[in-house]
Amino acid sequence: MTQHLRGLLALVVVVLVWGTTFPAMKELTAYFSPVWIILTRFVIAALLLSPFLWRARRTDLALGATLGVLLFFCYLFQVEGLALTTSNRNAFICGLNVLVVPLLGLMKGRLPERRIVAALLLAVLGLVSLCWDGGGGWGRGDTLALLAALTFGTYIKVMEIYTRRAIRLMSVTAAQIGTVAVCAALWLFVREVPRGSIGMEEAANYWTYIGHGLARYSPNFAYLGVLCTAAIISMQAWGQARTSANEAAVIYAFEPGGAAFFAYFWLGEAMGGRGWLGAALLISGMIVSQWNAESRPAAALAPE
Repeated sequence: MTQHLRGLLALVVVVLVWGTTFPAMKELTAYFSPVWIILTRFVIAALLLSPFLWRARRTDLALGATLGVLLFFCYLFQVEGLALTTSNRNAFICGLNVLVVPLLGLMKGRLPERRIVAALLLAVLGLVSLCWDGGGGWGRGDTLALLAALTFGTYIKVMEIYTRRAIRLMSVTAAQIGTVAVCAALWLFVREVPRGSIGMEEAANYWTYIGHGLARYSPNFAYLGVLCTAAIISMQAWGQARTSANEAAVIYAFEPGGAAFFAYFWLGEAMGGRGWLGAALLISGMIVSQWNAESRPAAALAPE
C-alpha cells in the first residue's frame, strides 16, 4: 500500500470519527449543559496534549490562545444548537463552514467565483429540502448551527493566517485546546455555577448532580477527549501531509453524512427522502466550493 493511499485511508478514518462526535455530544445534552460538555472534553484533550507546551515559544502560545477563544465560541454555538435539534441536521448545517472562507473574500471587494455561486445555490436548495423534511421548519437550533458554521469558517480563515506564523504547530494546537478549556471554565463560573445567595444545600445538590453525570457518562467524555480530539489531530496531520488539498476537501465534505449514519445507529435518528435529498445537495455544494480551491496549510489542525 502506497503512502498516498494510506494518507487517504487515514483521512477517511478521521471523518468517520468526526461523524461520531455529533451523536456522542447529543446524548450528553440530555444531562449536561453545553458548556459542561465543552469543558470536560477539552480538559481531557488539553492534559494529553500538554507535553507540546513544554518550552513552547511565546509566539505560539499567543497564537494558540487567540485561536482558542474563537474555537470556544464555535463549539458554544454548535453544542447549544445540538441540544435543540437532531444531531444529523446540526452536522449538515455546521458543515457549511467550508463556504464561509471563500465568501469572506467579498469583504475585500472580490466577486465570488462561479463555483462558489454554484455551491451557494446547492447549499440553499439543500437547506430548504432539509428543513422541509418532516415539516419541522427552521428553528432556533438551526440558527445556532448556522452561527457555528459562520464562526468555524472564520476560525479556519484565521488559522490559515496564524499557522504560517507558527514555530511549532503542535504547540499552537495544544495552546488553543487548553484555551478552550479555560474559556469554558470561566463561562461556567460566571453563568452557571451556583454562588452568591444560593443555599449550601442547593450548591451541594448541584455538584452532586454534576459528579453523578461525569461518572455515568465517563466513557462518552473519554471517547470525545482522548480519541476525537487529542488522538485524531495527529492522524489528521499525518493524512493531510500525504494527500492533496482537493482530495482532503472531498473526504471532509462527507463528515455530515457520517454523522447522519452514526446518529441512526446511536440515537435512532432518521431522515426522510427530502432530508436525504437536502443532505446530498449540501454535500455537493461543499465539494464544489472546495474543488480546485487554493490549498490550505496541510497542518492546520481543527478538532471537530
